[in-house]
Amino acid sequence: MSNRALSVVAMGGNSLISPELAPTVRNQFALAARAVVPIADLLGEGERMVVTHGNGPQVGFMALRSELSREHIHEVPLDSLVANTQGSLGYMLQRALGQELRLRRLPQEVITIVTEVEVDANDDAFEEPTKPIGRFYTDEDSDTLAMDRGWDMVYVEGQGWRRVVPSPIPQRIVQLETIRTLVDLGVLVVCCGGGGIPVVQSEGGTLHGIEAVIDKDRVSAMLGLALGAERLFLTTGTDAIYADFNGPNKQRLTQLTVSEVLEMADRGEFPPGSMGPKVDAAVQFVQGGGQVAVVCSPEDLVEAFKGKAGTAIVK
Repeated sequence: MSNRALSVVAMGGNSLISPELAPTVRNQFALAARAVVPIADLLGEGERMVVTHGNGPQVGFMALRSELSREHIHEVPLDSLVANTQGSLGYMLQRALGQELRLRRLPQEVITIVTEVEVDANDDAFEEPTKPIGRFYTDEDSDTLAMDRGWDMVYVEGQGWRRVVPSPIPQRIVQLETIRTLVDLGVLVVCCGGGGIPVVQSEGGTLHGIEAVIDKDRVSAMLGLALGAERLFLTTGTDAIYADFNGPNKQRLTQLTVSEVLEMADRGEFPPGSMGPKVDAAVQFVQGGGQVAVVCSPEDLVEAFKGKAGTAIVK
């Protein structure tokens, strides 16, 4: 087993979706095969990591499918939809990465853990949904969905309307010790998919699911700190963090301190539905004892590990 320090790589759910391709299962498998190539490259160089992933588009598809079929079969609650996407996306990544590693004759084992994450049932997020899931809708479709299905919708400039759901703060990763044991054995673990299945604890101590989607970047930071990881890599649709991203003075930033990030956040540079959760998670990780958090594009991951791509957030 490599003696390298552990890293957590958080892959965006959009890594398995492309605007040029219909979001079929076959196409998502093809995109997964492409997405895991940098992971295999890094494993070949001796890096140690845990992989997490988003599920925003996929859980939205499943939620819509459940809604449309509700007159013919039972609806599926959101916590079960998160579990479904953890299993299906974990399977895609596990299968694709396993195949890539076999082609390279690398002996690395890969396993997916369907992970529960405990949240507080009284979290303020249940009163103010902010987490976008699913596809974008037109003005007319958005009005219909809000009226007929009670969905909370938010407008994203230039893209349309999207459903938002509660995103409570994670409190505890239920399967943490299982993940730790496998990591210590040298297994590459795919876990905490979509932020984990949101569960709450009853007065009797039992856990049960709740309607929410936890932010996967925040959970990834929590996971990294719990496992003693030195680095957190957050992949996203842009190659770095930018100042004035949608304005006339757009500027690419290669390194930021926590205080600089917080100043930018106070100026409203990081909207809650896009870069906001990523920089929050990066700050959480670095302030909690992590060495560095890096925001980069999936294709730049290998260079980001070398410090040559993305935006590094340090103390």
